[in-house]
Amino acid sequence: MSNNISPQSARITGDLAPWSEEDLPAPPPFSIRNLFRTIGPGAILLAGSIGGGEWLIGPTITVKYGMSILWIATVAIALQLLFNLEAIRYTLYTGEPILVGIMRLRPGSKFWASGYIFATVAQLGVPALAAGCASVLFATFAGRIAGDGDATSLHLLTYLVIAITVAILLSGKTIERMLEYFSWVMITFIFSFLITVNLLFVPLSHWLKTLSGFVQFGSLPANLDPLLLATFAATAGSGGIGNLVITNWYRDKGFGMGAKVGSITSAFSHSEMQLSPVGKVFPLTEENLNHWRSWWKYVSADQVWLWGLGCLVGMLLNVNLATAVIPENTNMEHLAAGAFQARFMAEQLWTGFWWLALLNGFWVLMSTHLSNTDVLIRTVTDIVWVASPQLRERRKMNVSRLYYLFLMIATVWGLFAVHWGHAISLFKILGAVAGPVLAVAAIQILIINTKLLPQQLRPPIWRRGALIVCAICYGSLSAAFIWDLYLSLK
Repeated sequence: MSNNISPQSARITGDLAPWSEEDLPAPPPFSIRNLFRTIGPGAILLAGSIGGGEWLIGPTITVKYGMSILWIATVAIALQLLFNLEAIRYTLYTGEPILVGIMRLRPGSKFWASGYIFATVAQLGVPALAAGCASVLFATFAGRIAGDGDATSLHLLTYLVIAITVAILLSGKTIERMLEYFSWVMITFIFSFLITVNLLFVPLSHWLKTLSGFVQFGSLPANLDPLLLATFAATAGSGGIGNLVITNWYRDKGFGMGAKVGSITSAFSHSEMQLSPVGKVFPLTEENLNHWRSWWKYVSADQVWLWGLGCLVGMLLNVNLATAVIPENTNMEHLAAGAFQARFMAEQLWTGFWWLALLNGFWVLMSTHLSNTDVLIRTVTDIVWVASPQLRERRKMNVSRLYYLFLMIATVWGLFAVHWGHAISLFKILGAVAGPVLAVAAIQILIINTKLLPQQLRPPIWRRGALIVCAICYGSLSAAFIWDLYLSLK
């Protein structure tokens, strides 16, 4: 038994194979140049975040209920930031995604594998954002927002978006690197557009009103839709499964011990390094601990300054613009997602914004759909790869082939699932599942990081408390939604 793992830890490592031990690779020397070369998973997560909570749900809920509700976004992003950092802590030490760590808990890997596959499919199995992209594309070509008679055209455009997504996921050396590249491009365009339009057209008084909403803690309007509230609280950050899969991208990027276990390569990669189903840990030498602290500098920059601040600024810019041009109390839930901003901007500001806003809306929604698709496939692939030794031993089977097999299945399923409703109604499904995932996983991460990690690497008390608060907040929101649903069915 490794001298890094206590006997108490060894008793709860479950039915997966034990870790082997190697030294922790050294990160590049910390500098601005190396910072932008090294970080990247936060960009993927930000690109996946901005299309849901920031572009769709944020404007929808603030136009309907007012900006005093924005404090929920402040709390949600802060809690999810700490949630992410604690999940990443495990991956830096072991090279395993946090979901593999969860599979080491009782009652065993098969139980948690089944539970999280179900949660992933329930949350992301319906390609809600592909429908949103279709609405934007239709408005671009038709010059108007889609109506009831345009269902066939919308479905065909949705199929096109899904096909483009598959083509993107087939490219690149590794899927993480390809997603990172596209995410940086999308984020640059989206934020450049939003900053420019907000500075030029939104008065200072409205900026101040929007900013004040982020600190009006405790304010809640009457008759608030519990499901819309739960969706807003979950998607103001990344929303459940996305928060967990950030660790898969850190592994594939080669952060910490992730450099020792391999990655999911693309269909056309010639890499011969197979993804290990089990991680590796490092001995607690002074050199390794120094490397650990250096890795944490990059993690903090990626999560705090790129993802966390990016989520807050993205929410601010989208809500600030939407509430400045869209009349109060407008119910936007049944309007074409991503196209309603363009319509109001063209009417209130300048007709040319019809095309510019639609282009921005397409990139916003496409970035999130692309990220969500990878999250869905990656989660199921990694879980099945770890949980099934029989599958790993099959001739010619590797993790990349498994990824593309599940991508094919999800694509065929998505072609049927997009018929179930408009984008925001489909997106509410995500919110209904994300809350319970965050509540349960926060407690599991707390157990993992205080039982499986060596004493020197465990989180401080205040971070443990933050995970408990995260579990309570999202558990309470989920309970309120379930209670409201029960009352509505009586």
